[in-house]
Amino acid sequence: MTINEMQDEVIAEFSDFDDWMDRYQLLIDLGNEQQPLDEKYKTDQNLIEGCQSRVWLQADERDGKLIFQAESDALIVKGIIALLIKVLSGHTPDEILGADLYFIDRIGLKDHLSPTRSNGLLSMVKQMQMYALAYKAKEQQ
Repeated sequence: MTINEMQDEVIAEFSDFDDWMDRYQLLIDLGNEQQPLDEKYKTDQNLIEGCQSRVWLQADERDGKLIFQAESDALIVKGIIALLIKVLSGHTPDEILGADLYFIDRIGLKDHLSPTRSNGLLSMVKQMQMYALAYKAKEQQ
């Protein structure tokens, strides 16, 4: 499934709910469905800077595609990173770097996050893109 197909799926999932309390619950559920991150990845190096809560992000390359795993100590943030993983994990660095993450605006996520959480969301996206850049650079050596 392409990144845009995954984004469209997320948009459809969120459009089932009109009330933002229900959408927050969906985010929390998505975060809770995620596999816990192995303790060995909960390092300072994997902590995302710019997030109010603690978020660890691990990226591994398999067959030219990046596989992301993450965990957060905050329920909503855990759901946000789960959404980003759902959309971006399993794609090539070029696909990740070229992605227009329109689902964030379409589901109204930015409008319903506090300024610090919005900054955290941007930091998570940037960190995923940085991993993609790093793996792309490694491929070209």
